[in-house]
Parts: sequence; C-alpha cells; structure tokens
Amino acid sequence: MNAPVNPKKLIKGATGDWEIVIGMEIHAQVTSQAKLFSGASTAFGNDPNSNVSLVDAAMPGMLPVINEECVRQAIRTGLGLKAEINLRSTFDRKNYFYPDLPQGYQISQYKSPIVGEGEVIVDVPETGETIMVRIERLHLEQDAGKSIHDLHPTMSFVDLNRSGVALMEIVSKPDLRSADEARAYVTKLRTILRYLGTCDGDMDKGNLRADVNVSVRRPGDELGTRCEIKNVNSIRFIGQAIEYEARRQIAILEDGGTIDQETRLYDPGKGETRSMRSKEEAHDYRYFPDPDLLPLEFDQAYVDDLAKGLPELPDEKKARFMADYGLSPYDASVLVAERASADFFEEVAKGRDGKAAANWIINELFGRLNKEGKDISETPVSAAQLGAIIELIGENVISGKIAKDLFEIVFTEGGDPRELVETRGMKQVTDTGAIEKAVDEIIAANPDKVEQAKAKPTLLGWFVGQTMKATGGKANPQALNEILKRKLGIE
Repeated sequence: MNAPVNPKKLIKGATGDWEIVIGMEIHAQVTSQAKLFSGASTAFGNDPNSNVSLVDAAMPGMLPVINEECVRQAIRTGLGLKAEINLRSTFDRKNYFYPDLPQGYQISQYKSPIVGEGEVIVDVPETGETIMVRIERLHLEQDAGKSIHDLHPTMSFVDLNRSGVALMEIVSKPDLRSADEARAYVTKLRTILRYLGTCDGDMDKGNLRADVNVSVRRPGDELGTRCEIKNVNSIRFIGQAIEYEARRQIAILEDGGTIDQETRLYDPGKGETRSMRSKEEAHDYRYFPDPDLLPLEFDQAYVDDLAKGLPELPDEKKARFMADYGLSPYDASVLVAERASADFFEEVAKGRDGKAAANWIINELFGRLNKEGKDISETPVSAAQLGAIIELIGENVISGKIAKDLFEIVFTEGGDPRELVETRGMKQVTDTGAIEKAVDEIIAANPDKVEQAKAKPTLLGWFVGQTMKATGGKANPQALNEILKRKLGIE
C-alpha cells in the first residue's frame, strides 16, 4: 500500500530510521470431522497413528477424494474475508521432502486457489489506528504429520494423525508495519474464523499457526530481502519474533552486509530467530497439476447459498452495538472479540441499559474472570444474574458499592441477587430521615471539619465516606449528597 510512512512505527538504527515490512501466511486447520482427501478422523489427542486411512498412508492404488465440507468451509471463510470466490480452482502437487507425509509431496493449490483477493479491517489497540490488510489468496492444502524426536536417544518417531488434515493457507499482502499490527491482525483473523466456525483457532494444538515474512527498508525505498519465520504458534511469540528479526536485519545492513533470503525458526526460550534453511522459491517445489484430482468447480448459486448462512461477523456486530446500545468503539470491540462474549452481552443488555451492561461485563466480570484464569464460557455469574444486579441498581434498591459486594457473593457462592439482597439486608437506605440522623451525628462530632468543608467544598467527600461507613454503605448516594450540601451550606 502506498500509504505515508508513520514515523512512530519506524525503528531507529545507528545510521537512521528503518521501516519493517511484514506479510503473513496463516495456516488454519479446517473445522471438519474428516480429512481433506480421506474419511479418517481429525480428532485431536487420539493415540499416535490411529487416525490414518490407507489414503493418508499413501498405500499403492489409493486415490484422494475431496471432502466437500472442507470446500464449503473454505468458501465461507473467503466470504467472511470479503474475498473473491473462484468458481474453478485446481489442486497441484508440491514436491518437497516431508518425512511425515507418506506421499512425498503435498497436495496444495498453486496457480488457481479457491479464494482470491480480500481484506481484513484491523483495530490496533496500541496506536488507536484502524488499518486495512489486503488478503492475496486463500488456498486449501493438506497438513503433514508430526515427527517426534525426544522419545528415543537414536531414533525419531512419526505420528500421521495430522497427515492429510485440511488446512486453509491465508496469505496477506505485505501491508503490516509493526509487531503490534501483526499481533492485532492475527487476533482479528482468528476472531473471524471462530465466528464463522471454520477453524477453532486453538494455537496450543497447532490448529492456527503463522509463517511471518519480515524485511526492513529505509522509509520509502523498495522492498528489502525477506526472511520467513516458520510455524509460530503464539500471538505473543509472533510479536517477539518480528521485533528480534527486524533488529537482526538492521544490524547486518548497517554493518555493510546483505540479507540472505532464508527460512528461520523462532526460539521463545532464547527470544531469537535462527536459520533453518535457504528459502525455496516456487520453482524449487516443481509444482504440477495433481493427476488424481479433477478441477474443483461449483456455480454462483452454491456460493450464494453459503453466503445466506453466514453469521453476523465482528465488524457488523461492532457497528450494531455502537448504534443500538450507544457503546464506545473500544467497549464494542472488547465485547465482539469473542462470539460468546457478544452473545452474553446481548442477553444481559436485553431490556436494560446497554452501557451499564457493557461496563459491568468489561470491568467487573472480565476483570474477575481474568483474575481466576477463566474465560466467558466458564463464568459462574449467568447473564440473568448480572442482569438482575443491574436492575437492582436502576431501581435504587442497592447502590453501586453494594452492587459490587453483591456481585462478589454471586460470583463465589451463587444465588439469586434479589433474594440475597433481602436475606442479607443489603438494601440501600432511601429513608431521608435515617440518612439525616446519621449526618447530624457526624456533623456534631466533627465541628472543625464542618468549618473546613465550608471553606473547601471538596471535603464533602470526607463526610460522604463517614456517613457511608456509619450506614454500612447503604445510604442512597444521591440523597446523601443533597442532605450534606444542605446541612453544610455548600452550593
């Protein structure tokens, strides 16, 4: 993109400023019960080599058969990325030595992918910017198996359970300019995939991983030589790998050296990248059309039918939350980051104050869940319980302070909020006579503070605190403030 260079994104080297240029290749495992070209299970955690068909094992005479569900999932993903869907695509053999892929080649898509150009709109929290990342293509391919090197001192083992599992490779244009942008992009892409249900995004299981292409250049110069960091399976590690690799390349160039185009690995223990092999080009793979698979063809009606079944996606949901509930862009972004969080919010906000619902979910519930190391799916406070707490505040039955105490009880012990307020005597005091009596006692006991408050009205807060203490935090805050101002003669 020919956007102006943002000085804040530049890295200062010994000889001047440098710009990072980043492109991403995201490998997302397709959510499907069976593999791309066989009926073998994709279940995670089964015994080694138990999810392997004769096709996966490349037994003589075994032919691949395309799994239509994987095709549907790829099209749905393309639609979610606002991308061009190619009604005709082809599969190719990518010839490369895979010790854990029995065919000795990978079935992929090279010249004619199933999905063409698209885009992802990304909010970058660290800078407050919104950027657009262009998608170059999405193609289907089969995954390799897993080599295991730490079970025997002299031998390696191969587990073919993952061999042949369907992957979507989502390739971006080199539009990213910082580690922050790269992290935000992967986060947003993962959110879209999870909304669509086309990939679960579980990076711990390797179901979503990234190849990160990094180069550096002087601002405005031509693109530099890139290095590819393979198979990074953590958003945090993606950021760390980019930072290290950019500074490594800058140091080489400033020392008069040149960057070798190569594939590198990121070592999170040492916080550095290391060389793996020289980078292959397309011709090194000797791509050719797979003779066992016909071109993949479908019509526009097939695509349109899939488009009708798409869920509301994060960008549309965020815009609706802002319009319907009056939420800020930040609050709306936080709530739509996970589909479960967005659904929970809508349940709480139904028929209630949307802004209050957002504040309670983001600040109190998410804060408490983070402290416990839980996510929204594990919340002990239901939407109905949180909604009841918000209603009790709106009805002036409890104060904001009492509400926080009530929330803590519900979170740790459970129970119906309305019943808890009754049985534990948590109702706020709205009887102005009772509040006035407590205020009079505090004023009588602190004549010096009364004179100070008249000269310095900010001391009103001290009297509020003392009265709240005397009433067990149950005094209605609005009534209390009005009474104190009248008694102390403060306008």
